[in-house]
Amino acid sequence: MWRELAPVGRHPDSGGYRRHAWLAADLECRAWFRAQAEARGLGYETDRNGNQWAWLGDPLAGDAVVTGSHLDSVPDGGAFDGPLGVVSSFAALDELRCRGVEFTRPVAITNFGDEEGARFGLACVGSRLAAGQLTVTDAYRLRDADGIALPAAMERAGYDSDAIGPDPERLARIGAFVELHVEQGRALDLTGDPVGIASAIWPHGRWRFDFRGEANHAGTTRLADRRDPMLTYAETVLAARREAELTGALATFGKIAVEPNGVNAIPSLVRGWLDSRAADQATLDAVVTGIERAAREHADRAGIDLDVVRESFTPVVDFEHALRDELASILEGSGDTGRPVPILGTGAGHDAGILSASVPTAMLFVRNPTGISHSPAEHAAEDDCAAGVEALADVLEGLACS
Repeated sequence: MWRELAPVGRHPDSGGYRRHAWLAADLECRAWFRAQAEARGLGYETDRNGNQWAWLGDPLAGDAVVTGSHLDSVPDGGAFDGPLGVVSSFAALDELRCRGVEFTRPVAITNFGDEEGARFGLACVGSRLAAGQLTVTDAYRLRDADGIALPAAMERAGYDSDAIGPDPERLARIGAFVELHVEQGRALDLTGDPVGIASAIWPHGRWRFDFRGEANHAGTTRLADRRDPMLTYAETVLAARREAELTGALATFGKIAVEPNGVNAIPSLVRGWLDSRAADQATLDAVVTGIERAAREHADRAGIDLDVVRESFTPVVDFEHALRDELASILEGSGDTGRPVPILGTGAGHDAGILSASVPTAMLFVRNPTGISHSPAEHAAEDDCAAGVEALADVLEGLACS
């Protein structure tokens, strides 16, 4: 499975993946998912929001145990973020069939659409729509860099965008959702454990900063006469680093758009997107407030107009303690080391975090020896991936076969 999926959407120059929602590589991944489901005799369906489902047992029976992740990527992302969870889900089901277990609850594997938000700027679109955390009106406003709206993109890919919206009946049929993911950090590498359990997802969000100045000729305009928004943006990037260091949070300007975007032109507009995350809400509020305050001070001094818009936000997610503890009990009972399974928090968002408001959710992490993620250098060793499959199979057996 890994060899089949690995070439899809991989850029020949960067070596990274460009599997963006509803474009060719994403559609090829979706076709791969359907083929894997059908090869195993699973019931396949696509829900009203374009999320894919592969069912073992009756989807309408309720109290289903669901696992899976996503197949799309950030620009030039790594091979493991998302796909490891989907591939491991199919492999875990294969393992359970080899064990000859008897399922007492329906089981499903899912691929949630547009988790990374690389094309339309909002993460977890498929799960947000299903959970009612993204309204249909707001979904219809989403546009990519070429001005193509989300509904048009779905229609071009052959999906009915008129159907999108909350899906409470489907979520009500889920008794537990467990997402396996490569760790996006080095906590497991430092403890020497191949697999861990998530405790919580830090609160996080994305803010758009629009700095508006005055376009002019780069070769004839005196420095004293310039209203250059790029300078204010640069000061804001530095302020973000300072605020993050002061508060123990994370703050990153990783995306920028410039108008008119000419080498010999002073910009009229610099638009930067801030990603910020922290261990708790108060700290996140403090760091973002500090960044905006610094940005406005620099803008006022330079005669730059500034608008700040919060484009997305996810509050802290504490995964359900009962389900988390059940996973820990299952894995500690099936292991041979006698050591407790590490329980760790993460600053990365996931579909499991979105669904946690509607259904009991939990996450498993697989060791990442470098801690690098959202990069072609992202990696997990084959032995650790196999350990992740075994752990997921043990969890599914404990939840769906008892």
